[in-house]
Amino acid sequence: MGAGSKADSSGIMRWLLILIATGLLSQAALNLIRPVTTYKLISFGSGSFTVGAVTAAYAILPLFTAMMLGRVSSRIRRIRFLMVAGVTLIAVGGLGIALSPNAVTVALASAVLGLGHLMFTIGGQSSIARYFPDSDLDKGFGWFTAAYAAGQFIGPLIAGLVLGTGTDAHSAQRISDIGRALWIGVGCSLIAVPFLLPSWQPRTTKSVASAPAARSTASIGSILRVKGMVSHMFASLTLLSMLDILTAFLPLVAEKHGVTPAAVGVLLAIRGCASVVSRLFIPKLSSHFDRRQMLVASLYISGVAIALAPIFIDVLWVAGLALLIGGFFLGLGQPMTMTMISTSVPTVDRGSALAVRLMGNRLGQVALPVISSSVAAGLGPAGAIWFCCALLCLSGAEKNLRR
Repeated sequence: MGAGSKADSSGIMRWLLILIATGLLSQAALNLIRPVTTYKLISFGSGSFTVGAVTAAYAILPLFTAMMLGRVSSRIRRIRFLMVAGVTLIAVGGLGIALSPNAVTVALASAVLGLGHLMFTIGGQSSIARYFPDSDLDKGFGWFTAAYAAGQFIGPLIAGLVLGTGTDAHSAQRISDIGRALWIGVGCSLIAVPFLLPSWQPRTTKSVASAPAARSTASIGSILRVKGMVSHMFASLTLLSMLDILTAFLPLVAEKHGVTPAAVGVLLAIRGCASVVSRLFIPKLSSHFDRRQMLVASLYISGVAIALAPIFIDVLWVAGLALLIGGFFLGLGQPMTMTMISTSVPTVDRGSALAVRLMGNRLGQVALPVISSSVAAGLGPAGAIWFCCALLCLSGAEKNLRR
């Protein structure tokens, strides 16, 4: 029994390392491609509304497929194949954006990109919920999302370095650099495939993986009726949408103020790096604070801090400090919502519950960029970021009222 337990533990840790490596690569690709997509739209002469619409298109396909893919992830034994399909679609989406001649085709390619991200994320999150003991879920989700945050640090940094310090949005050099950056993103995504093809998934005794008959029959409605679930979903939605809005609209804010793409890449990288650090500290913080306390702090402090970044975009060290603080607390929230949602339902329903969470996230990613771009029409691109910051604080207030 002891030897088997040690083998299981070794297999789980090996799988976590694979999740970390592939999560970093997929997110580096995604977070290189997405801010560069905004610069590609700017080169077409697009404004805030088009950027918001393309950002929303990214979440269209995931909105309608999340629940189905969640059920698939609960049943499929070789969950790594779902993740292989995900990183492949990220590469296809990036290639489509690179070859797009107009904003419409950019939107279509962004939809493919979003579906790929969803498939990879559901596979990774569901495998943690499936294989990790409940006592280690914070650790598993924390390290996996730390890899995501590391990719969110590396991707914009590479994008900024490739696009450089030029400020002419329509120059031949800028357009060439945009294409080069997108191709790098495609390659980065494909590098993840060899990590996932070998059969390195752990063996486990959890019912969802050991008993083929144990299939989730939970519906969206039954999951949402679980106590506190809607509240957790709203927090998750606002936290993730903040990342999308910041990635899409900060380049627009910067372009308006004459701030270079290289500087934007550094600012977004600071946000990502701070989230890496906070997620690495989750196990230690969890021993001093409960999940609800950390989630509420994440919502309030990130909302206030990130709102300062557009105001001080001309003073880069102040904007960087705001994103450092905001990124640290933003990084705490997502793993907390994953664990709180996972532990609110039976083990067999965890894939479905996480899929509902992702579907809620995608609903926010469709609606909020469009709403934010409408706000931006009156307040400028910064208004989109401020709107999402207000929603973060609103979610924190809702959590406090729910005591």
